[in-house]
Amino acid sequence: MTNTSADETWFRNRAEEQIHRDQLKRVELFNGRAAMLGLVIGIITEGLTGAGIAHQIGLGALVDGYAACRAQFLPFCF
Repeated sequence: MTNTSADETWFRNRAEEQIHRDQLKRVELFNGRAAMLGLVIGIITEGLTGAGIAHQIGLGALVDGYAACRAQFLPFCF
């Protein structure tokens, strides 16, 4: 009797693992597609407006500061 209970528990755990793995696969597929779509939209917007992707999401000052630091326009780099 205990062996049957152990088998049922093992099968239940295995089924839960497979369901979780399938759900994770679908979620990661959706996430990858959304990221690709976002990148394409960012590149198209950059082509139309001239503003880079960093500027579009509000990180333009950080990128500009790094460029100024690399060009040694600033006495200090952050």
